[in-house]
Amino acid sequence: MQPDGGPSFGARLSGAAFSLGLIACVIATPALAGGKAEAPVPSATLALMAQKNMAPNAPILVRSYKKESVLEVWKQTREGRYALLKSFPICRWSGQLGPKRRQGDRQSPEGFYSVTPRQMNPNSAYHLSFDTGFPNGYDRAHGATGSALMVHGICSSAGCYAMTNQQIGEIYALARDALASGQSAFQMQAYPFRMSAENMAKYRADPNIDFWRQLKEGHDHFEATGEEPRVSVIGARYAFSARTPALETNARAYHAQEEARTAELAKEGGATIRTTYADGGQNAIFMAMMKAGANLGEVSRPEALAYAGRDVILTPARPAQTIVAAKPAVMTVAAVAQAAPTPESQPLKAHSLMSGAEPILDSTLSPRPWTMNGV
Repeated sequence: MQPDGGPSFGARLSGAAFSLGLIACVIATPALAGGKAEAPVPSATLALMAQKNMAPNAPILVRSYKKESVLEVWKQTREGRYALLKSFPICRWSGQLGPKRRQGDRQSPEGFYSVTPRQMNPNSAYHLSFDTGFPNGYDRAHGATGSALMVHGICSSAGCYAMTNQQIGEIYALARDALASGQSAFQMQAYPFRMSAENMAKYRADPNIDFWRQLKEGHDHFEATGEEPRVSVIGARYAFSARTPALETNARAYHAQEEARTAELAKEGGATIRTTYADGGQNAIFMAMMKAGANLGEVSRPEALAYAGRDVILTPARPAQTIVAAKPAVMTVAAVAQAAPTPESQPLKAHSLMSGAEPILDSTLSPRPWTMNGV
């Protein structure tokens, strides 16, 4: 494996040479753990925590998005809600959009996973890593097979989410400190794309849409409450509930609003798409670096990246209808007041973003109805 010369991260990827045909995401003979597993969280990230009112040892939550190739680390604020701490561009993931179904399909998993201290691997041959926990209860209920699906260093994936060594070092340190401070496990939410109503409408004809609608419900629970949702599997389907029962109403209302918005967009007749990949993708930052001649070290199937993220139109958009506006009628003041919507009929409004959460990359995301301090 060649060392990395990627200048934007200021670190060189390292590791022994290996054959991609003989490994997936973990090599049978692990490298010895060094100081890398005990390296502290960078001082700039600690300063960011202070700015966002987060304790350094507070619990974390991880979210990943295949199409956008982004991994986010969220952290609990002192108010008790999660806020976005940092976003990391993913260097490589493999397969297609959709869940992992069987050993060897190269699919990076999608779903809700739990990562305990035992799943942290300081001896990873891929610098550092943690096991996502695939297969979970949902995967097993659907007969999915596979193991050792990791988030790790080195830009090479056969079903994993691969970061640079510097990135995984920081992510590992954030997880390590949270787990060492009493968090029994942190949740990883792995998505195919940003779970906006706009995207759900675009992908409504994709064969995976029923599965993605289940993920959307869990996604919306987190968006509406700022708390890690409780996850279970009932009748081979995901089921979610709020950890604070009083917030369950918020979660259900927000999810209903999102479903209504998705249905409205579908009714408008926008095109439906399916996104295809030769074998996974990577963040545009790394694509630009590779085109500029940067050495990212071992990159799995770089030739496949030329055919990554191609949107195939399944159903063309319907032509927009021309609507001739009728001449408005003159309304009395009393009629205007009577026609005004009541507070109950107003759409759910977004309160303040959770303790300074950073803007998320996709501007189409719906506002989050955070409930802060009873507001």
